[in-house]
Amino acid sequence: MTEHAPILYMAPQTCARVSLTALEEIGEPFETRLIAFKAGEHRRPDYLAVNPAGKIPALDTGRGIVTQSGSILLYLARTHPDTKLLPLTGDPLGDAATVSTLFRLSSDLHPLVTRFVLPGMMLQSDEAAPQIRAKAEELLIQQLQPIAEQLAQQRWMLGPDWSIVDTYLAWIWFRITGAGFDAAAFPEIAEMTGRANDRAAAKRALEHEARAQQDLKQRGLAFTPPQVTTQKS
Repeated sequence: MTEHAPILYMAPQTCARVSLTALEEIGEPFETRLIAFKAGEHRRPDYLAVNPAGKIPALDTGRGIVTQSGSILLYLARTHPDTKLLPLTGDPLGDAATVSTLFRLSSDLHPLVTRFVLPGMMLQSDEAAPQIRAKAEELLIQQLQPIAEQLAQQRWMLGPDWSIVDTYLAWIWFRITGAGFDAAAFPEIAEMTGRANDRAAAKRALEHEARAQQDLKQRGLAFTPPQVTTQKS
C-alpha cells in the first residue's frame, strides 16, 4: 500500500469527532472522507473494502487501515508520542491503566450512548424503545458517577494534563445531553467538557465537522435522530 497522508472516514456528530480532534492535535496534513449514512454509503462495496463492519471512523494510514475508535486513538498516540494524546511511558502496568480508561469509554460507555440516543435502531418496532432508553439512562448514571467523582478531585480524567480520553468523554456528553440527558446531573463532567472543547484543535475539528454537516444538508442527507422520551414510573 502506497504511503500518503492519513485519511479519516467520518460523519459529523459521530464518535469520529474524537479521531478528528486527535488528528488536529497532531497538526500534520490529513484528509477526510465524508460518509453519508442516509445514502447508505457505509454499506457500499467501496467502503466495506475499507471497513467490513460498515462503521466509522476508519483511518487509512497509508500503510494499513485501522478501525475502532480506541484502536485509532492508540495508534495515533503511539505514532505521535510528542503530541501526548495519551500518557504512554512504556511501563506495562501504567500503560495498561491508561488504555483501560480509553476502553472504558469505548466499550462500557459508548454502547450506552447508542442505546440512549437511538434506542430503536436495532428494533423491528419502536414499542420497546422507551424502555431501552430508560435502562440506558440508568446505566449511564452508574457509569458516569465515579468519573464525576474523579473529576471533582482532578482537572482531567488521567490527572493534571489533558489527554484524548477527555475529548472522548466530551463527545459522549455532547451526544447524551443533546438527546435529553440531564446536563445538570454531573457538573464536573460538564465543566471538563467545556475545557476540552475550548482547545484549539477541538475548535478546528468542530469547524471541519460543521462544513461536513452543511455538505450533507445541501445534499438532503443530514441525519436527525428521532426523539424518544424516557418512560418514568
